Amino acid sequence: MEYPLLGLELAREIELAEAEAAVACAGWLMAAQGDGAGAVASIGGGYAVYCGANSPVTQAVGLGLNGAVSKEEFDRLEEFYFSRKEPVRVETCPMADGSLIEHYRERGYYASEFSNVMVRPVEKMAAAALPAGIDIQKAEEGEIDLWTLTVAQGFAEHFPVTQQMLSVMRLFASGRDTECYFGRVDGKIAGGATLALRGRIAGLFGASTLPQFRNRGVQTALLHARIERAAEKRCELAMSLAVPGSVSERNITRRGFRTLYTRVKFERALRV
Repeated sequence: MEYPLLGLELAREIELAEAEAAVACAGWLMAAQGDGAGAVASIGGGYAVYCGANSPVTQAVGLGLNGAVSKEEFDRLEEFYFSRKEPVRVETCPMADGSLIEHYRERGYYASEFSNVMVRPVEKMAAAALPAGIDIQKAEEGEIDLWTLTVAQGFAEHFPVTQQMLSVMRLFASGRDTECYFGRVDGKIAGGATLALRGRIAGLFGASTLPQFRNRGVQTALLHARIERAAEKRCELAMSLAVPGSVSERNITRRGFRTLYTRVKFERALRV
């Protein structure tokens, strides 16, 4: 397989493909619950997104990839979140313009999280037998609530399962060109994952396994099935996110993914 080299154009394409889902999520919240439930602002070449207090979607993505970020734009970013009584959190690509890093330095931001952006070319994988008892199926429209609950419970040790989290995840699952999958073990639902088809990029997100079914090969089977589907849809590049050194990173590395770059989440506490 021929892996891509990191460049500004590719970084922008990847970051904005992910941002598109978050922007859509905020739009759906506003349509369903009113303008106060969500908000989006185009700032610094990317997007500031609000999907409720403490939501994992409430952050800015893609800033600084279209050139310098002015002081006025950064002021707008901070006002967007501070006016909603939220800390400012910005997922930052290493290809972002240096002006963005300078704003962080001047205003006392700190690094709160790291995530590896991992990619592999989408090529049809050799057929592989699923582990005994494991079955992968696409979730039907009437199963989205069940899928949402399953994946949320799989993440429970990292994020508490709240109604807000379930609502946001359901909106993601219902997004344009997003497909949801169940992994079953001996007929019992064991986990789930999503595939977001964004042009030539296939995003593999939202994968989790219920604790009692871990170490059975469920995530490997889900990963294999989604890459096969991305190949069918003629995507060129598969992308996923993983915490450095995590089990998820090890799993997807075994399936041919490599780290393209490491993102850093910069954060500033709520201004008082």
